[in-house]
Amino acid sequence: MERGPVVGAGLGARARIRALLGCLVKVLLWVASALLYFGSEQAARLLGSPCLRRLYHAWLAAVVIFGPLLQFHVNPRTIFASHGNFFNIKFVNSAWGWTCTFLGGFVLLVVFLATRRVAVTARHLSRLGLLLHELPDRRSCLAAGHQWRGYTVSSHTFLLTFCCLLMAEEAAVFAKYLAHGLPAGAPLRLVFLLNVLLLGLWNFLLLCTVIYFHQYTHKVVGAAVGTFAWYLTYGSWYHQPWSPGSPGHGLFPRPHSSRKRN
Repeated sequence: MERGPVVGAGLGARARIRALLGCLVKVLLWVASALLYFGSEQAARLLGSPCLRRLYHAWLAAVVIFGPLLQFHVNPRTIFASHGNFFNIKFVNSAWGWTCTFLGGFVLLVVFLATRRVAVTARHLSRLGLLLHELPDRRSCLAAGHQWRGYTVSSHTFLLTFCCLLMAEEAAVFAKYLAHGLPAGAPLRLVFLLNVLLLGLWNFLLLCTVIYFHQYTHKVVGAAVGTFAWYLTYGSWYHQPWSPGSPGHGLFPRPHSSRKRN
């Protein structure tokens, strides 16, 4: 006689729990969406500032020039001091592949959503078509059974410096993209923030590299070569009409200049 009310009470409790969980999921999704929107807006504003980009160049130079001084104040037995640490093997050694993968997705979405043209999208993606080979060093030369007579340049410092400058230049376009009111859904914002996180990781690993590995002059020369490679491409070549074009070129409508009549 009492089973009916008990079963009804159990079903009612389950329904209330499901409703509560549904509300909790909605709240969590709303918070995640708000954080995604706020984080992408603030990151785009920072990376889109020309003044901050110039300061970022100064920051990278300071990391390479003065970063080695931190080796006297850090623990030499930390995991980042080992050549075989996880980040060095999985990320630094494949920095160009990670950069092209994350940044390629961002450029693809931004250019195609702004223009809806496959040819323009392919042209902008061709900026990432550079094939960077690891610079020869003394260790690889001796391991191959040869005799090293050259000057060792820190390939990791070169690659991380170039990737940092490249990602900062490409990601800066997102500020103009948002300012023009173009479609900016959650997938695009998420891809943008993933690129920002990868840029932060490259800065951290660059600092670890200049603290724990290679000789001082080798690191400075490596960073100088990376900066020069950025200047040849993003600072010079990509501004030419026969080049893939600079980031954001041809994506946004130009404001019509109004001529005053006398």
